[in-house]
Amino acid sequence: MARLLSSNAVLKAIATVPAALSSRNVFGSFYPSGLKYSTSVPGDPDTHEDFKPTNKIQSSDVSLKDVVEQDVKENPVMIYMKGVPDFPQCGFSSLAVRVLKHYNVPLSARNILEDPELKSAVKAFSHWPTFPQIFIKGEFIGGSDIILNMHQNGELKEKLKDIVGSPKLE
Repeated sequence: MARLLSSNAVLKAIATVPAALSSRNVFGSFYPSGLKYSTSVPGDPDTHEDFKPTNKIQSSDVSLKDVVEQDVKENPVMIYMKGVPDFPQCGFSSLAVRVLKHYNVPLSARNILEDPELKSAVKAFSHWPTFPQIFIKGEFIGGSDIILNMHQNGELKEKLKDIVGSPKLE
C-alpha cells in the first residue's frame, strides 16, 4: 500500500542528497514554505554563472575603446542601447529607435546588456552615464529624451537630411 508523504518530508529527503553531486556550492535552509537556496559563483554572489553576460567582442588586438571609436566613426547613426532595434529591452531604447526609424536612416546598434565592459567603455567615451546613447555623424547627441525633443522641434530632421537612405524626410 502506498503511503502519502508530506511535502516537508519530501523536501527533507531531497536536502539530504550530498552537495558533492552538484558542480556548484548550494546552500539551503528550511522554512515553513519549503527549501530556499542560492548558488555561489566566485566573484559575484548575486549572479549565477549561466546568466553572466559574455564578451561578444573578442579580439586581443582591439580595445573596447577602439571598438566604440570605430562604431561612431563608421556608422552615420549609431545607438548603444538595451536590446536591439527589433527587440528593445527598455522603454527609453524603444522610444529612441521609434524616433530614428521614422526618418528611415540606416541604424547601427550594439546591445550593452550583452557586455558590461562595453557599457563602461561607451560611458567613458561619451562622458554620459545613461542609455541609450545616440551618435549621429560621429557626434554624441544624447539619449531618447534629447532625440525626441530634436524630432519635435525639427532639429533631428536637419541633422539627418544628408544621410543616405532617408527618403522619408519631408
